[in-house]
Amino acid sequence: MLTVEGLVGGYGAADEVVKGVGLTVAPGEILTVIGPNGAGKSTALKLVSGLLRCKAGSVRLGESDLSSLDPQGRAREGLVFVPQERNVFGALTIAENLDIGAYLEPARSHERARDVYARFPLLAERRGKAAGALSGGQRQTLAMAIALMASPRVLLLDEPTAALAPKPAAEIFKAIRGLADEGIAILMVEQNALAALAMSDRALVMVDGRVAMDGEAQAMRQDPEVRRAFLGGRA
Repeated sequence: MLTVEGLVGGYGAADEVVKGVGLTVAPGEILTVIGPNGAGKSTALKLVSGLLRCKAGSVRLGESDLSSLDPQGRAREGLVFVPQERNVFGALTIAENLDIGAYLEPARSHERARDVYARFPLLAERRGKAAGALSGGQRQTLAMAIALMASPRVLLLDEPTAALAPKPAAEIFKAIRGLADEGIAILMVEQNALAALAMSDRALVMVDGRVAMDGEAQAMRQDPEVRRAFLGGRA
């Protein structure tokens, strides 16, 4: 269980973009965070991952307190972050990108790459090609594959379908659901809220750095207030 309590922080010592956020994500569960631009959603993910220093609050994974650890330390504990941008090394091949993902345990690189290639056959077919030549959906798939090389217990996904056409976005969502069904906890920020809620277990709405609503994803998807404010009025 990922447990976040009283999370406060931002991009400077006096900056409080996130103002006391708390959440939990269980193994095999997808929690999607939605909300308006500037609500602090991506900032919250960076605070959880350790990329930004928390001013207050705690981040726990099971019985382990990760609050004082840097991003590498948190990754060693199984908490792995996939950013929205600059999430692959374009000049390197797919195979080389996966090797970088296994930097915490390089001795297991070949074993984990074999599992990743079995999961994503397209990456196996193109393993010798530069990541920069991939389409947007393929790059996002590679970004998740790099994260899987670290054997995560929790994946933090920041806008995994940003700028993708509907078909590749649907493929990314299907892959994410598959990872959750295998027991990985997923904490995801996503602007494509309607589609994200359709495949999520729970949802959380952030407004002005705070949690405004939380509950089961399907109930939130049908909630008139949520539809009006965040889903364009669509059922």
